Amino acid sequence: MVIGGLEKLTLIDFPGKVAAVVFVQSCNFRCHFCYNPLLVWPENRDTDKGRNIGSHPQNQVKINSSSAYVDDFFNFLESRKGKLDAVVITGGEPTIYDDLPEFIKSIRAMGYSIKLDTNGTNPAMVEKCLKENLIDYLAMDLKAPLDKYKETVGVDVGIAKIKESINIIMNSGVPYEFRTTVVPGLLKPEDIKLMGESISGADKWYLQKFKSNTDLVNKNFQGAKAYTDKDMAEMAEIGKKYVKMCAWR
Repeated sequence: MVIGGLEKLTLIDFPGKVAAVVFVQSCNFRCHFCYNPLLVWPENRDTDKGRNIGSHPQNQVKINSSSAYVDDFFNFLESRKGKLDAVVITGGEPTIYDDLPEFIKSIRAMGYSIKLDTNGTNPAMVEKCLKENLIDYLAMDLKAPLDKYKETVGVDVGIAKIKESINIIMNSGVPYEFRTTVVPGLLKPEDIKLMGESISGADKWYLQKFKSNTDLVNKNFQGAKAYTDKDMAEMAEIGKKYVKMCAWR
């Protein structure tokens, strides 16, 4: 496991829990709108400048490409026992690491609950973690209608694996949510209907507003205009026709 960054405290990333967020390096997607390009391409990190991760600057730790940072991470968790409830594992894409289950077990052994974020490309790893009772909350990014995935994520995608992950997550028995970043030029209101059909009956689906005022994987999207609040609310209304709860944030 190679850790790319740490957010020491979040009250919003794990519902009902006081958590830390650990960011792992590397991803098998190249989403145009991704605002963590130094996690997608850690080899491009400027070691002189570094870069902060997360939404709470006072709680951030800079990206560190050294695998030795894992020791620092566990020392941090040891120091926060009794103050934090949980750890959110995100990326990058955590499921590309074969040692993810052992990493989670080490965190759980310290008394922390686990939320796993995934893009759904490795259903076998998600299922393995579920079967070993390693996950307390799941979040999967639903990037686009299934026939528009390559256009949105920038690489060829095994759509069968995306479908399998959706099915596994919806039948997992643990709390979960789907998330979609709604980017003008990539997704239209009519795409919400198609995505809703692919997760019909799901518990929660959050539509996320596009953020372009930062470094992005595709620099052509930097500074691009996001959908308005009104647009987002209207798309959430479409989503509500297919899932138990759909909201935008």
